[in-house]
Amino acid sequence: MLLFAMLFVVTMVISTLTYLFVNKTFDSRELAKMRSRLTGRMEVASSSSGASAQLFAPDAEKGRGMLQVVLAKLNAEEKLQNLIEQAGVSWTSGQVCLASLLLALAAFNGIWYFAPIGKPFAFFLAPLAALLPFAILRRKRAKRTEAFEAQFPDALQFIARAMRAGHAFSVSLELLHKEFADPLGSEFRRSFEEQNLGLPIDVTLDRLSKRVPLMDVSFFVAAVLLQKRTGGNLAEILEKLSGLIRERFKLRGQIRTISAHGRLSSMVLTAIPTVVGVLMYLVNPEHMRFFLEEEVGQWMAGLAIGFQALGYFIMRRIVKIEV
Repeated sequence: MLLFAMLFVVTMVISTLTYLFVNKTFDSRELAKMRSRLTGRMEVASSSSGASAQLFAPDAEKGRGMLQVVLAKLNAEEKLQNLIEQAGVSWTSGQVCLASLLLALAAFNGIWYFAPIGKPFAFFLAPLAALLPFAILRRKRAKRTEAFEAQFPDALQFIARAMRAGHAFSVSLELLHKEFADPLGSEFRRSFEEQNLGLPIDVTLDRLSKRVPLMDVSFFVAAVLLQKRTGGNLAEILEKLSGLIRERFKLRGQIRTISAHGRLSSMVLTAIPTVVGVLMYLVNPEHMRFFLEEEVGQWMAGLAIGFQALGYFIMRRIVKIEV
């Protein structure tokens, strides 16, 4: 047991030193970004290619650590960075990956060395622990997106009224971020500042639609860009879009009411095996001891828990209807 404890401590020390070393690399990368911004480097894509322009783009050749290069090769760095921006946190892609690695190592070593009867569970719980930072990011993104979506119809009405009062669209964005709280206020403040610093309005709105992955925001961006190219009454379009979004909210509430039975059924069907297993252990411990003490039983219990979790997520996906 002492040997297992020593191995666990050595593993955790090595993991911590690795985290500190790589995190220092990412800190230097952030300093390179700040330096490039202060020097005023700009990378503007041509309008014919349709690529988004990047204001104050960082130097791509400096401050790139080994993990950053691996993420770029796997085409995962951009997706992870988009997830971080959509969640509204100040983390970096390297910190998320390293936190995932440390959590997986801690979970695996903790179960393997300090819970010998549950060794097979280490292979199931370690991947779940590794997914925890990504689950937190997705949860934060969902909450932030939901809050933004609740504010968005009122924001469209505000822009329409401001434009009817004679204000330009850019001035309406400035007034918008002063009147609304986060997350909508901060997102439109960022869009206004980007445009105020010289970024074209189409690129600014394209970046907004990427930071806020909502169908309503895509409709808003398309309406503004179409009105810019062809003309028309933008205030009237935004008012109709606001009414459409409110109607979608009503329809979504009706669908949630109808699908409530399916969501409840998924929770009950998932909880029944666990409750039955606990009751059987209390009534007849000898019968259930096979799943706790025998290696074959431990593997069977682990597989059963994994399949139960998989079935729960499948049922949740079935009753989740997008509007």
